[in-house]
Amino acid sequence: MNEIFLLKLGEIVLKGQNRRTFEDKLRQNVRRRMARFGNFKVYIMQSTVYVEPQDDACDLDGAWDACGVIFGVSSMCRCRACEKNLDAIFETVVSYLGDELSVSRSFKVESKRSDKQFPLNSIQISQQIGGRLAEAFAHVAVDVHNPDYIVNIEVRDHAAYIHGPATPGAGGLPTGTGGRAAVLLSGGIDSPVAGYMIAKRGVELECIHFFSYPYTSELAKQKVIDLARIMTHYCGRMTLDIVGFTEIQEAIRDNCKEEYFTIIMRRFMMRIAERIGLDHGAKCLVTGENLGQVASQTMDAMAVTGAVVNVPIFHPLIGMDKEEIVTIARKIGTMETSILPYEDCCTVFTPKHPKTKPVLALVEAEEVKLDVEALIARAIENTEKVAIRFDDDV
Repeated sequence: MNEIFLLKLGEIVLKGQNRRTFEDKLRQNVRRRMARFGNFKVYIMQSTVYVEPQDDACDLDGAWDACGVIFGVSSMCRCRACEKNLDAIFETVVSYLGDELSVSRSFKVESKRSDKQFPLNSIQISQQIGGRLAEAFAHVAVDVHNPDYIVNIEVRDHAAYIHGPATPGAGGLPTGTGGRAAVLLSGGIDSPVAGYMIAKRGVELECIHFFSYPYTSELAKQKVIDLARIMTHYCGRMTLDIVGFTEIQEAIRDNCKEEYFTIIMRRFMMRIAERIGLDHGAKCLVTGENLGQVASQTMDAMAVTGAVVNVPIFHPLIGMDKEEIVTIARKIGTMETSILPYEDCCTVFTPKHPKTKPVLALVEAEEVKLDVEALIARAIENTEKVAIRFDDDV
């Protein structure tokens, strides 16, 4: 019999009357992710998503890896189903988990019985199966407090399910349950992590990148496309809007005081991102800003930057230190791409002494020197849109 996956729900179980909506979206997401790996039956019972292969052609390893990056799953296990009787359960434990048991120093059996018609309760199941296993694997000690290996038995409505220790899932909420956000995606370490963090709350992403050719190269643009592809393995399909930003940066350089370059540049980014985001149904902007990390990320600078938009700006990394951010970047697979030596537009025309405590009125006085609306209109008109899906090659 083929293996089956059990994906356990996390905070979805706390959603009360809205729970069905979250479960339906999670089931849809799992089905879509499984489609490329073969014919799987996906259904939800008792706070668990069942992922059941329907034929031997299914790619179980590929499907298992895909399940590990689906938001809304708190833990997951590969298991084997059997009839709900002690003989069948014992035989399945031996055939399915015997190799792991035989090389372990100690073990225990943990049982759960959601089918209350089963004649034995959870403790009795563990005692009966544990006793048989102790005889069959006499060289492996029984240790109910700190075992080397745990045999799990779940007696559910349709069958008994046997598995080893569970694997952590991606956590969070199912993609598509939290609205849509526009993420300002640079080529650095922080913004892909910020996108991942907000997507973990069920948010769909529209990513916006500002590209300053020839000051930044085509390799820099490809780097951001590659980052977006990596993100889609967690976040799902997205559109990457690549905004030509050269004209705006040159206008700022030619007309404004140097110490305001970065602040004014970021205010243009916010205006453009808001308009593109609203066109795609986004209800907020997301940045990778981290308080105090650079001159443009002080409280005063961020307040002035955000003053030009009317939608919320979320900063998922605001209180993290760099090591925490790097740890997540490594976990989600963006780190190696982020550190490739291709500069993004934020490094172009960087002032020697940027304002860390800008005054809004003085910044606005500098912007009067620019035809703001015309510059924004031309940038949006020439935006390149790249559709990116999670099943694209990375």
